Amino acid sequence: MESATPTLADLLAEDLDVLFCGINPALSAARSGHHFSNASNRFWRVLHQAGFTPHLIRPEDDRTILHYGHGLTAAVGRPTVKASQVARGEFQASADALREKVRRFRPRYLVFLGKPAFSALFQQKNVSWGRQDIRFEGAEIWVLPNPSGLNRSFTLEALVTAYRELHTALRESSIENRRRERI
Repeated sequence: MESATPTLADLLAEDLDVLFCGINPALSAARSGHHFSNASNRFWRVLHQAGFTPHLIRPEDDRTILHYGHGLTAAVGRPTVKASQVARGEFQASADALREKVRRFRPRYLVFLGKPAFSALFQQKNVSWGRQDIRFEGAEIWVLPNPSGLNRSFTLEALVTAYRELHTALRESSIENRRRERI
């Protein structure tokens, strides 16, 4: 008898600053029950070095990301060894579920980790990194490089630089919102 493939629970809360949306969970992460748990995945290091967390979060403490106003989900819930194993149709099939999450939890920013999910969900062929010109259920959309250890197109430093741009935009937006509240 074959055992069922485990799933990985989202880490969500209402009114998040940032909802990071991976392509899909790694099979190792689903088995461990923790996001970005593979030692070669650079997500937690990048997040910390870019300024999103005051200390490096260990994968087994992934729920603490919620304390900093950030959450985690995936465009496709099916775990795989490699993200390239996700078929384009799976993104389309999961679009309504992602839409409902964003509608319900109202993050300020929806950040796709890698281009494939954004490209498939929004039918965009040429996707640039960074802030996108569209919103999704009110959330501003960003596309950042995937921090997977399998993605060697980006050094750790290049990833940190890309994620720091988002952190800077978030911080500047927060400062502007506080200024408006005082007026």
